[in-house]
Amino acid sequence: MPQLERNHVWLKPGQIAERAGVAVSALHYYESLGLIHSRRTSGNRREYRRDTLRIIAFIRAAQHVGVSLERIKAALEELPDNRVPNKRDWARISRRWRDDLTARIDELTALRDRFSNCIGCGCLSLTSCPVSNPNDVLGQEGAGARRFP
Repeated sequence: MPQLERNHVWLKPGQIAERAGVAVSALHYYESLGLIHSRRTSGNRREYRRDTLRIIAFIRAAQHVGVSLERIKAALEELPDNRVPNKRDWARISRRWRDDLTARIDELTALRDRFSNCIGCGCLSLTSCPVSNPNDVLGQEGAGARRFP
């Protein structure tokens, strides 16, 4: 049964993980990065506020479109009083990410359209790559993949 404290409902990691559709280890990882926060019970067990579910949904939606956890954390840190992002916050943040996402979409579209000519090597030794290495300019930078890790 969830516990109430100062108008907050606290849930166990398994409850949050199940509801959010993530592994408990993901909760621990997000917490280690400072994306979410827990409290410790007297038995030294973690508990998360129920509104952590909204933060996890925000994280997963942003990750789904390719936003890094670093940028997600920066966005969360901008919220006043470390509150949970609401619909207005998400709209404001996503507007800021729009140009980056549009550029990524353009890059992915170009890659998709020319993928049959790409062998996925990172353009190590190709003399001509229509996607990212025309005229083998990256080969002048030395060995190793330059564009595709």
